[in-house]
This record gives sequence, C-alpha cells and structure tokens, in this order.
Amino acid sequence: MGYFLDGEGPVIRWQEEGEILQVEPYGDSVIRVRASRSLHISDESWNILPPAEGEASVAAEGRSRRLTSGRLAAAVEEDGTLSFSGPDGKVFLKEDWEDKRNGMSVLRRARCYRTISSSAFETDLYLQSSEDEEFYGLGGVPDGLLSRKGEEIELSHKNGKCPLPCVFSSRGYGFIWNTPSIGRVSFSSSVTHWHSEASAQIDFLVFTGDSPRALTERLIALTGKVSHLPSWALGFWQSRLRYERDDDVLAVARKYRELGIPVSAIVIDYFHWPVQGTWQFDSAYWPDPKAMVSELRSMGIEPVVSIWPTCDPRSPHFREMRDRNMLIKAENGLPFFFLIMGPEGIVDPTHPDARKHWWDLVQENYCSAGIRSFWLDETEPEMRPYDYGNIRMYIGNGLECANAYAYWYARAFQDGQKASGITDAVNLSRSAWLGSQSTGIILWSGDIPSTFDSLYRQIRVGLNAGLSGLPYWTSDIGGFFGGDPGDESFRELLVRWFEFAVFCPVLRLHGKRLPYDKVDKQRDFDAFLPSCGDNEIWSFGEEVYGMLSAQIQLREMLRPYIRKIADEAERTGVPMMRPLFYDYPSDPALRDYSDAYLFGPDIIAVPIAEEGKRSAEVYLPEGEWISVPDGKVLAGRMSYTVEAPLSRIPFFMRKGSWCCSLIDGIRGLI
Repeated sequence: MGYFLDGEGPVIRWQEEGEILQVEPYGDSVIRVRASRSLHISDESWNILPPAEGEASVAAEGRSRRLTSGRLAAAVEEDGTLSFSGPDGKVFLKEDWEDKRNGMSVLRRARCYRTISSSAFETDLYLQSSEDEEFYGLGGVPDGLLSRKGEEIELSHKNGKCPLPCVFSSRGYGFIWNTPSIGRVSFSSSVTHWHSEASAQIDFLVFTGDSPRALTERLIALTGKVSHLPSWALGFWQSRLRYERDDDVLAVARKYRELGIPVSAIVIDYFHWPVQGTWQFDSAYWPDPKAMVSELRSMGIEPVVSIWPTCDPRSPHFREMRDRNMLIKAENGLPFFFLIMGPEGIVDPTHPDARKHWWDLVQENYCSAGIRSFWLDETEPEMRPYDYGNIRMYIGNGLECANAYAYWYARAFQDGQKASGITDAVNLSRSAWLGSQSTGIILWSGDIPSTFDSLYRQIRVGLNAGLSGLPYWTSDIGGFFGGDPGDESFRELLVRWFEFAVFCPVLRLHGKRLPYDKVDKQRDFDAFLPSCGDNEIWSFGEEVYGMLSAQIQLREMLRPYIRKIADEAERTGVPMMRPLFYDYPSDPALRDYSDAYLFGPDIIAVPIAEEGKRSAEVYLPEGEWISVPDGKVLAGRMSYTVEAPLSRIPFFMRKGSWCCSLIDGIRGLI
C-alpha cells in the first residue's frame, strides 16, 4: 500500500516505494496527472499553457482520495490506482493493472518505468478501454482510418506522418499524452497503451465536455489559440517542383491572368538558393526578387518561398552557427544528419539565439524583397537515419524532445514576422506539435504518393488533423510522388483530388510531375537542380483544364463562406473540415463514418477516391439537405445513391443556410 501526502490546495499527492504521483486540477473539468520514479515532479509543461481558474476540491472517501474539477473527478485508491468519472459518478476511464493481487507481485503495473539516467525513464501507461470505444484525432497519420481503434502508431515525425499525442474518445473525454518524446500508442479492444522512449515522468491530462465542440474548445484552451488565416490564403495556390528562375514564375502568373483564372499564391519551392544555409535567392537565376514580388502583387498573387533548416558547410553562416551552438549536435560523430546536394547540418530552433539569428538572415534576404509568407519544409526534421538518441537540441536529447522541433521552427518565423511588423502572413509547415495551431501555420501533409489510395488516406488525415487542434490543413493536389500529365488514370486522379481540395481549408496544387530531373542529389553536389514536369492547370489537356478552371471558380464563389468558417476556427478551434459525428454526436451511424464530411456547418462534401467511380453512397445527418447542382431536397438520417460524374463530386447544402443562395450560380459552373 502507498501513502497520501498532506499539502496545500486541491491536489492529491501519493507515494509508495519507487514512485510519487501528483493529481491536480488544471482548469474547469481538466485534470493533470504526473508520476515519476525519480521522486521529483517536474514543472516542465512543454506546450501546455498555465492552468485556468476553476472550482476544485479534494475529499477523502474511505481509503481513497477524490479530486473534483467541474464535471470531472479523479479518484486515487490507497494502492495508487487512478480512475476518472463524470458527474453521475460512473467511471469512464481507469488505469489497467494486470492481475493486481494484494500482497503479491503485480504481473504488469499500470505505470511502468525503466531507468535510462538519473532523470530520464522509459515509461508506459496502460488504461482500460471498452470494446465499443472509439478514438479520434492523433494528428496526421496516413492510415486511411477515422477511428484509431485497433491501431498501433509510432509517435515520431517523418515526411508524410505527423502524429500528435491527443485524442477524443467516443465516451466524451479528451486525453493528452504530455511529452514530445519519441514513443508509440496502441488502442486495442481492451487496453490503451502509451509509451515514451525517454521522459522525466509520466505526464497526461484528461478533460471532459458535453460535445465534440466543447472538447475542442478545451484542447485549444490548453494548447493555444488558433492563429488568423489571411483572406488571400483562401483562394487557389499554384505550385510545382520547381520553378527554376523568376521568369518562370512570372510567365505562369501572366498566363493565369490572361486566362482569367484567379490565383491567390504562387509557391517558389526549394533550391532557389545558391547553397543550403544561405537563405537567399541565387542571383544567377533570381536577379531581381523585389521586382518579381512587385509584379506578382500587382496581379493579386502572394509569393510564398520555401525554407529548409539545412545548413551546408560551404555556407558562409555554417561556422558561426555551429560554434554558437545554433545547429543540432550529434551525441556521437559529426553533426551532419542529411545528404542532399551535400552533407547538411540542421538549425536548432529550440535555441532562442538560433531562432533570432535565423530570422535576421531571412529578413535581410527575403523580407527586404517583400516576401511575407514561407513554406517551412523539413520540419520533422528529416534525418538519415532517424537516430533520435544521437541528436542533441538545446532543450534536450532527441529521444526526449524531438517531436517539439516543428513547433519551435514555426515559432522562429512567427516571432520574427511579428517583430518585423509583418501582418497578413501565414506559413506552410510539413509537421506540427501540440500548440502549433497558435504559431501561424497551415499543416501540409508532406510528400505523398500520386495514387487513389493516397487520396483516400488524405481525406482521413485532414479530418483527424482538425480533431487534433489543427483546423488549417492542406495536401498536395494529385499527390507529390509520381503523376504523368499524359496518363489518363493520373488525370482522373488529379481532377478528383482537386474537387476534394475545393472543400479543404486550403486549395493548393503541387507535385513532382514526370518527366523527373536527372540529377543525383546525393552525388552531384554542385549540379544545377532542374525542374520536373509542368504542373499548371493547363498542363493536363483541354478537358482537365476546363474541369479544374470551373473548380477554381467554384472555390471563388464559396470564399465568403470559407472566410466565415475560418473565423469560427480562429475563435473556437472548431475544424473547418470535420467528420459528420462532430456536429451530430447522437447519431450512432456516424461514429466511424468518413465517406462524407462537413466543410463548415452547412456543406457536406462526398469526395470520390476510387478510379472510374461515377456514383456514391452517402448518409446524410438529420435535417434537410439540398443536393447540388440538381436542387433536390433530401431528408436526413437516410442513405442515398447520388451521381458523381468526373466533372464534380457530390456535395450538399443545408436547407435554409446562406450557401443555398449560391446554387443557381454553381449550376452554371459544373
């Protein structure tokens, strides 16, 4: 048996040989739990904000203690077992001890530790789970699922995979595993298992709400307010791998203008620089960036420029940044973690001096030309191999904190933009962490395959990213890897992906199209890196051009509505795209339904992610919904078969909503 410790405030403190446990209120209906074998409770909060005020109390109940915070209660038994219950007293979450017999050794504890050093442990937490419990969120993991039940997921960031350790349960609670360490989580039929490779303590938060919306609002209150999404970002973004020179960018912009196709942004992708770690345009190919930016802005186009954190030893900044500890260090060996056009060090944005120095270079070389927004690439960071234990950042060893890298990367740019007086800016990021929604980013899902299977997975990635506190999300339309403009199958994929992206927070065309360049990036260190195939909407034939241009016009018609739902996301954190169960949690048919989704409260989109498919089955929630463009009024809580010609995906508008005034105009487009 353990012992309860007396102390000030509504906090439960418990200890036994080899462990100390602390359970405390963290705002209304939020409870934080910390436990450690070191017998010290760390005050490190990582990205969790300070606790909000709220009524809380602790009461003794026999040999246990009970902490109540709002509508949430946590009970600690004399033997250290922890459980959570709602206002009705029913337990909805409890630790899982395997065969905990009085007076005998436990077969498996609910909280486990393996010592790594005096202050770091490999930790495990086991929680009971009911067979019918569903879990949603966990960031952007391309597994093609909405509910995470039955999965095991590695908690580490890679190109195309961005897990965040927070989930919502169908039982009405939220859970945050509060560590940026490398780890994993599994959701079996009876047990949920959270594992950390290296942490000072077990640290998690449980919170409740009477709806998915309420859970989102609590998550945002704990991790940070959503940044503003500027209005220019709501339109069409043009991008490809890659524009070689300023003349290429301007030629594309001028052609879109001649065709009358509105473009909101053009992205200038990687290796526009002379060498990695200079963070500037190569003057041989970009002789007058200021003039280029001025002409783009005169056409209403925002230039967005790629940034990599890689720094080549040939860079004039490498030696200073290395010697001032502004680059990630190797615990063993040389500090080079990536090989692409040379061996590369990586900037350490967790170091405050590095953040400022990096931004000063960006401001001098890009902002002076008028650039305001950036594509933050390699934000995991990408390494070869992924040996997290061999990297040392300012905030610690990679095993303990590597997952926080993307957050501090984005903070370096957001802080710099604010200090420089830059407004109306937003940055793309390939990864994110708890709190990243407050750093002025749009999460981009990385370099993904150009396949229908990939499209299917990305739909679910976008939905779960939104449920994890990241309402601004985008994917590469058509996928990144692969895609032959002359291939009919790929053309169909591109159209279907574009139609889906119209009903995403950001509509952005990007990809590495055939034919590929012939440079071996790992060998031809000083070679010029050419562009791959064209990736503008006219690059895929007249028929595709007609369909894509109509979709851009549809997006333009929807922009006032998109502005409205983006503002709602900023105020409350509510995802712009979200599963139907989010707004209709009482409908059991929607618990794991993701063939259709809500884009704001008044539009349901039914993306097509299967080649050759020309119809779809859709289940509509309660209410009345108008089918676009045929104008039929359909009753909710029923399934329908609807047409899906290649020129459009099925979508519906809530009867009586403002959107319905657009239906006549939409009929003229698709």
